[in-house]
Amino acid sequence: MAADRADVVFLVDVDDTLIDNDRIRLDLQEHLEHEYGAAGRDRYWAIQEAMFVELGYRDYLGAVQRSWNEDSHDMRFLELSSYLIDYPFADRLYPRALEVLERLGTWGPTVVLTDGDAVFQPRKVERSGIRAAVQGRVLVYVHKEAELEDVEERYPADRYVLVDDKPRILTAVKQVWGGRVTTVLPRQGQFADGVDLGRVEPPPDVVVERIGDLLDLDRATVVGGA
Repeated sequence: MAADRADVVFLVDVDDTLIDNDRIRLDLQEHLEHEYGAAGRDRYWAIQEAMFVELGYRDYLGAVQRSWNEDSHDMRFLELSSYLIDYPFADRLYPRALEVLERLGTWGPTVVLTDGDAVFQPRKVERSGIRAAVQGRVLVYVHKEAELEDVEERYPADRYVLVDDKPRILTAVKQVWGGRVTTVLPRQGQFADGVDLGRVEPPPDVVVERIGDLLDLDRATVVGGA
């Protein structure tokens, strides 16, 4: 059911925007090497990369299943699924990330807009405290930049603010919504850290070094892209 039309809706990504997903990947790699050795670590990651090409998103639990299918006598892979499901995602939130969601929520409806699978990604959003911070307004798609019509239908607004660490996503959304969207790039994570903004067209409307820096900006700057 669609919400009432708002003046502005804030759309906020999860991985490397609110949560240090690079650190999660590193923790997983270290866990895999400790429990299964370098060969087991490399095999799991090769399977996950192949599935990413196949599916278009990271399927961490699906890679566990496929790894187990290759050797169903290796019961250690059953533990790996528990490690992922019970991972302490709240410990990987960027500093002041939940405060940013709280602040944006005072300015307009704030919605999590993220890519991922139907199990692990919602689990991450819930266990990190992000879901509660946005009152359950969570959208998960395989390719969110291709689902803007659905986003508009669910959360109609005169204007949108999109906070995302991936310049590619910001550009794609800007091409569809044009002047109706303000794009915000936190320069953190593997996709944004060190990116040459001179080669991003159109450039993000607002650039901050860290997600927490949004707390230093007023509503007019964030919404208007000044």
